Amino acid sequence: MKTKENINVAWLLPSMERQNYWQPLFKEFTKTFPKTTIYTGYWEGFVPGFDGTFTVEVVGKTQFVPTTQGAGYSPGLIVVSPRIISYLLKFRPHVIFVSGFSLWTLLALLFKPLGMWKVVIVYDGSSPTIDYINSRSRLILRSAMVRFADAFITNTSGGKNYLTKVLGAEEQRVFARPYQVPDVKTLLGRQEEDSEPKPELQHPIFLFVGKVIPRKGLQFLLQACTMLKQQGYQKYTLLIVGDGEQRGELEAYSQTQGLTDSVHWVGWGNYDRLGAYFRQADVFIFPTLEDIWGVVLLEAMAFGKAILCSKWAGSSELVVEGDNGYIFDPYHPEELAEQMRRFMDNPDLIVSMGQQSQQFIAQHNPEAAAKFLVEVTSFALNH
Repeated sequence: MKTKENINVAWLLPSMERQNYWQPLFKEFTKTFPKTTIYTGYWEGFVPGFDGTFTVEVVGKTQFVPTTQGAGYSPGLIVVSPRIISYLLKFRPHVIFVSGFSLWTLLALLFKPLGMWKVVIVYDGSSPTIDYINSRSRLILRSAMVRFADAFITNTSGGKNYLTKVLGAEEQRVFARPYQVPDVKTLLGRQEEDSEPKPELQHPIFLFVGKVIPRKGLQFLLQACTMLKQQGYQKYTLLIVGDGEQRGELEAYSQTQGLTDSVHWVGWGNYDRLGAYFRQADVFIFPTLEDIWGVVLLEAMAFGKAILCSKWAGSSELVVEGDNGYIFDPYHPEELAEQMRRFMDNPDLIVSMGQQSQQFIAQHNPEAAAKFLVEVTSFALNH
C-alpha cells in the first residue's frame, strides 16, 4: 500500500499570472505529498522565501483568446499546450487537480483510463460569464466532463450550486471551502510589522488593490468619490494600488473632478510589498463587476480591515453585513458613497469591523487550506 510520501500529485494550472497566493498553500501541501508537481503555461517565479519549496514545470505557453468584450470577464478560449499529456505520462500521477474546464481538463479525463489517475476539478467560483449558462454546447461538454471526474473543489457555495444543480455533479463529491487564502507573512515580505507607513495620508484611508480595467469597477468607485465631494466629504484618502489599460482615463477623470487631493495612485508593487498598503489602510473596497472569487478581499480581512464589497464578488460570501462590512451594487455608486460616509461619520466602525474581519478569516489560512486539500486528495484516492 502506498504511503502519502509515495503518492504523485499533479496540479494543472494553465496560468499563474498574479496568483502568488497559491505559493504558501503549495508549500504546506507538499509537506504531506512531497511528490507534487505544478504544471503551468505561465510562471512568474517564486515569491521571496519560497524558492524550491515545491516543483514547477512550465509546459508551452498559455494564451487567452477573447471572443467578445464586456464589462465582466471576456468570454473566450484558453489556448494551452497539448504536450501536457507527455509530461503526465512520464510523471505518472495518482491524482491530478485540474483548473476549470480547459483543454488540459479534457485531456486529463480522456487519458484517465491509460494513466490510471484520479481527477479533481478545481472550480474556483461561479459567475455569469464563467458559468456559460446561455451556451448549450458548453454546458453539454462540461456536464460530460463532470461525469468522469472523481471530485471537485470550489471556494464558494455558488460554485457548489453550479457544479451540482447545473452540471449534475454528485453532491458528496463536491467540496466547498476557501482554499485560495491569504498569508500575512508573505504579503509583508521582509518588512517589520510595526514599521511606520509612508507617506502620511489623510485618514480614513480607503484601499483599492487590483487591475485598473473596466471589470474591476474602479470607475464607479471614483464616481462615488465625486458624489462625496459634492456632499462636502473630502477628508479621506482613496489609495489605488494597481495598474492597467484604464489608468490614464481614470486618472484624467480624477483630475477633471477635482479629486487629486483625495485620490492617490501608487501603481503595482511586488506581491511581498502589498502588506504595507493593507496595514496602512482603514477600509478595503472591492468594487468588482464580476469576480469568481477575489482573494484580495481575504487578504484585507487578514490584516483586520473593514470591508466594502461588491455583490458581484464570489468572496462576498465572507462579508457579514453590518458585522465586518457592507455589500453594495457597484452599478449604483450612490450606495457606495453612502457606505463610505458611514465610516467617515462613525470611525469606531473601522476598528470594530476590522476586528470582526480578522476573527472571521482566522480559520482560512494556508495550513487549514492545505489540510482541506489533503483530505480531498485522500477522498479521490479511495473512491
